[in-house]
Amino acid sequence: MRIAVTYENGQIYQHFGHTEQFKVYDTEDGKIVSSKVVSTNGQGHGALAGVLNAIQTDVLICGGIGGGAQDALTSAGIRLYGGVTGDADAAVEALLAGTLAYNPNVRCSHHEGEHHGDNCGGHGAGCL
Repeated sequence: MRIAVTYENGQIYQHFGHTEQFKVYDTEDGKIVSSKVVSTNGQGHGALAGVLNAIQTDVLICGGIGGGAQDALTSAGIRLYGGVTGDADAAVEALLAGTLAYNPNVRCSHHEGEHHGDNCGGHGAGCL
């Protein structure tokens, strides 16, 4: 299984549509076998689902994420674990152990149809 995490300085980046990097983990038998940081090459919002699909991602762990991006991930067959904060490596370990705390109803709806810069419109961490 290949797991991608929105990534910045070891932490889960909290705004999917503005993430500049994913940390990508390859796993086998419930263990991480390799990981690498992948640039989004300036892609944003809906195009990020295409980036994840191109690198054959099975699962995404992220903080806040809008409805359009969620729909794009669903269409690409990528499972979403949103509303997650903290250390990226620890989140992947928790997912593999079946203990990851996430929000199945995460929705960053305050920015549907509007643009507001890299700080998620001042809505703070989680962008939930």
